[in-house]
Amino acid sequence: MKLKRNSRRKLLGGITGLIGVSSLGAKAAAAVLTPSAAEGPYYPTPTMRTPDIDNDLVKIRGRVEEAGGEVFTLRGRLTGANGQPLARHRIEIWQCDMDGNYMHPRDLRSANFDQAFQGFGHDITDNGGNYVFRTIKPTIYPGRAPHIHVKVFDGKRELLTTQYYIKSHPNNSRDGLFNRMSKAEADAVSMEFVQGATGLEATINVVV
Repeated sequence: MKLKRNSRRKLLGGITGLIGVSSLGAKAAAAVLTPSAAEGPYYPTPTMRTPDIDNDLVKIRGRVEEAGGEVFTLRGRLTGANGQPLARHRIEIWQCDMDGNYMHPRDLRSANFDQAFQGFGHDITDNGGNYVFRTIKPTIYPGRAPHIHVKVFDGKRELLTTQYYIKSHPNNSRDGLFNRMSKAEADAVSMEFVQGATGLEATINVVV
């Protein structure tokens, strides 16, 4: 079943995704857009994806077991540079499983991929620009800090490819892609985990 949004979620965002505003349509003030990042070698093509590609990556339709790893809810809001919400946009995420294996034939360890983990999912933003996913905390992949890959589409047009990180993770300082960003950019794509209504949650607002 598709993971539902929390309709009471407050409007967060702004031109950088760093500064919150209190109500829909309120103006935001900020400085930078969400930074772009490399797609990476393991973006799963449509033929590689499971038939179940909704926004709940932890539970695959037809399987009894759920994915291994620390489950959390990833929330956010997509806005334009003018602070206005972007509705009906497609947000995709993909990541490795709890053991650092990607669902991709180029990953030589893909044979050990957690078959209960969806690995890739998408959501469509609502009228307020909100999106939500249920997934697992990203884990260390060789040579990288833990991260989640993200794409944003307006129809078939790709607006952004980026990556989300764990705030203050010790491997961030040794990650080449993370270190290319300014502090403001890094803060904009760094997940801070808190206990919320659905359990562990993190919020990343995206500005394109």
